[in-house]
Amino acid sequence: MEKNKSMSFDDMLKVNVNSFTEKKGGLTYLSWANAWTEFKKCYPMATYKVIKTDEGKPYFKDESLGIMCHTEVTVPQINNGADLTYEMWLPVMDFRNKAMVNTATMFDINKTIMRCLVKNLAMFGLGLYIYAGEDLPEESKPSIKKAVKPSLLDKDFDRAIETIKEGKYSSNELESRFNLSPDQQKTIINLKSKKNGK
Repeated sequence: MEKNKSMSFDDMLKVNVNSFTEKKGGLTYLSWANAWTEFKKCYPMATYKVIKTDEGKPYFKDESLGIMCHTEVTVPQINNGADLTYEMWLPVMDFRNKAMVNTATMFDINKTIMRCLVKNLAMFGLGLYIYAGEDLPEESKPSIKKAVKPSLLDKDFDRAIETIKEGKYSSNELESRFNLSPDQQKTIINLKSKKNGK
């Protein structure tokens, strides 16, 4: 029976897997086949397991959050001690790395399971440097743009003022729906002042 080598976490961190990586969409990926091969060279007795639901499905689905896959890697009697097991999870994602909620295929789920396995192996140190920074906050999150209000031509503004005077429309509605010019804003202020008797 083959024994596990006595490798520390620091030793696993030093295993260079760069020759097995490829870039896609600005991210670096390590092939699951190469990751498992390198891991088994270090821990020949290692095993992995895909965590399944009670119904035997290899994924967990939440109707509003999406689909999650889980794996578990065990190295028996690591360093002549107890078994060491780490669990990992990964959402099923589309080509933009956004979580898929209801559109995943079994191909997407299978791909996620194997990517999850690679991430799971990184918990032992193998290729962990690839994931460095993954859990850090984004340096510059895209700013949420406010909806741009349309401008109002003077002739349309004059009609709106008449409608306000007739009581069919309010100046607050006009201000909230349109981007008013400084002159139009002055007209609204004067109209409110007259209405309030100032």
